[in-house]
Amino acid sequence: MRLYLIRHGQTPDNVRGELGTTVPGPGLTDLGLEQAAALPDALASAGIGALSTSTMLRTQLTAAPLAASLGLVPTVRDGLREVEAGELELRSDQEAVSTYLGTVLRWVDGDLDARVPGAEDGHAFFARFDGAVDEVCAGGLDVAAVVSHGAAIRGWAGRRASNVDAAFVRAHQLANTGVVVLEGAPGEGWVIVEWADEPVGGALLADPSASDPTGDAA
Repeated sequence: MRLYLIRHGQTPDNVRGELGTTVPGPGLTDLGLEQAAALPDALASAGIGALSTSTMLRTQLTAAPLAASLGLVPTVRDGLREVEAGELELRSDQEAVSTYLGTVLRWVDGDLDARVPGAEDGHAFFARFDGAVDEVCAGGLDVAAVVSHGAAIRGWAGRRASNVDAAFVRAHQLANTGVVVLEGAPGEGWVIVEWADEPVGGALLADPSASDPTGDAA
C-alpha cells in the first residue's frame, strides 16, 4: 500500500521553538490554517481512502480541510501523537532540543533503550506508532494518510524504511505540512518514495523565521 505521513500545520510552539508534546496541545497559527487549507489541492489526485490523526488538536485541525474535500471522517489514534518531551517539555534551548532530537536519531540507529529524560523509550514509541500504522493498514486500502508530528514521522519513517538511515533523517527537515510517502506493508517492510520537506503549498507557505525544533534538519 501507499502511506502518506503528513506533518501538522504550524503551531505557536513551532514559532517559539518550544518542545510542546502534551495532549491536546495548542491549535494552529494563522499560517498553520493556511497550510492546512492547501492540503486538498495538493493531495487531490493521491487516491487517499482513509485518514487518521493523533489525539493532538493540531493534527485534527490540519486534517479537517482534507477530510472535508474527500468526504472522509478522520480516525483519531493515540499512537500517532508526538514523541514525548518529558522533562524537556516547553523548553527551547539548544541543549534540550539536541537531547530530544538526538534521542530520536539514536532510535533510528537502533538504540531503542534510549529515552528523553522523564519520557518513553524507543521500544514504547515504536510499539504505539507501529500499532497505529497496523490499524490503518488493516483497512485493506491501497492508499491511506496519517496526520502526525515532526519528530514522530522522522523517527518512525527513518527506522522502518529500508532505504534511509539516521544520517538521512538528520539532514532532511520536515516542515509543517511536509509529507513523507512510503510504500509497503507491516511485516513486509517499507521504502520511502518521497520526502517533501517543504509545506505542501510550497515556499510561499513556509516561515523561515520560525525556530522549529522537531522539523528542522539536525
